[in-house]
Amino acid sequence: MTSPLMSVYNRAPLAFTHGEGVWLHGDDGEAYLDCVGGIATDALGHAHPTLVAALTAQAGKLWHVSNIFRIPEQEALAERLTASCFADVAFFANSGSEAVECALKTARKYHAANGAPERIDIIGFDGSFHGRTYAAINAAGNPSYVEGFGPRLPGYIQVRFGDMETLAKHIASPTTAAVILEPVQGEGGARAFSGEQLRAIRATCTAHGVLLIHDEVQSGMGRTGRLFAHQWFEEAAPDIMAIAKALGGGFPVGACLATAHAASGMVVGVHGSTFGGNPLAMAVAIAAFDEIATAPMMAHVRVIADILSTGLNAIAARYPDLVVDVRGKGLLVGVKLVSNNRAFMALARAHRLLVAGGGDNCVRLLPALIMSEDEAREALVRFEATLATARAEAQLTQTSVLADAVQ
Repeated sequence: MTSPLMSVYNRAPLAFTHGEGVWLHGDDGEAYLDCVGGIATDALGHAHPTLVAALTAQAGKLWHVSNIFRIPEQEALAERLTASCFADVAFFANSGSEAVECALKTARKYHAANGAPERIDIIGFDGSFHGRTYAAINAAGNPSYVEGFGPRLPGYIQVRFGDMETLAKHIASPTTAAVILEPVQGEGGARAFSGEQLRAIRATCTAHGVLLIHDEVQSGMGRTGRLFAHQWFEEAAPDIMAIAKALGGGFPVGACLATAHAASGMVVGVHGSTFGGNPLAMAVAIAAFDEIATAPMMAHVRVIADILSTGLNAIAARYPDLVVDVRGKGLLVGVKLVSNNRAFMALARAHRLLVAGGGDNCVRLLPALIMSEDEAREALVRFEATLATARAEAQLTQTSVLADAVQ
């Protein structure tokens, strides 16, 4: 039977009926330990009672009104977000891609409004991912995402990750508007900028009047053990930041945060959204924020991250033939493999462990922030069991090849 869906996903042959915490229950009757989390989205796990209650209560009152009216819940969430970081103002959207689009527009509009319309260049990095909308794919520059969609948009430049000298030259250009980066890359293979690099980029941008955009769609909202990943390092804050994913704990919502200075060009009529900041999304996001943005939750994330990091590095040492390295930060963990990462993901499902793919032949572990210590250790057991299966299959294949050669 031909599916009525566009064939843009390479879906695993598995569907789920319900979830509880870090566990997903498949239509095959099995329980799976979920280290995908909707791609770092289900920060409070599945069916968290606080989020269910917030959604249910708001659903009985008001779902959607136009942004031509005040939406008090937007103001309440914006106050929480801006009080917790560098920002002064927020714009609410429906996704990370939309938040990034707003960030890019904010940066260019800032320069145009301040008498420098020629400053349009957005400098990004290879391996980055900023979403699937047109400007977002051009900002990342991944050939597989931009080819076939017509001419590349002007004003988007990528430099090699870690090439600080080339980056500095681009920042100094009189046509540069902004630098966009993920403090910890997600799709790019969980590569993290160092504190030294983030501070250097911040200082260079400031020196040349260039705005700094952080895409914390994946690394934000507690995933690294701080509310936002850049907060691990002093003097590294951006001018503009895009967040989403965990912001709604699984409900579609995104936000673009900015200083009042950076957002000075975003005046009435230059941007908008039909559904962005609707009361339903705001109610869930407020509940999610209040659960996530606490000292005990951040401390818990750091404990679980240490268990996973320590355990995965020990496993890597036992499987040097299969694991290249362990990388990332907090609960945004990448494991670079020797063998094909997609094949490994399928083997992991056979061990009832769900992991995500990633660039640079990585698999990522992105569990809910509420994962218990016992569940973290169980994830390690299942991960190592998957490696053992992969090793056995590789040895079987090698034996078969040698036998054929003898014959």
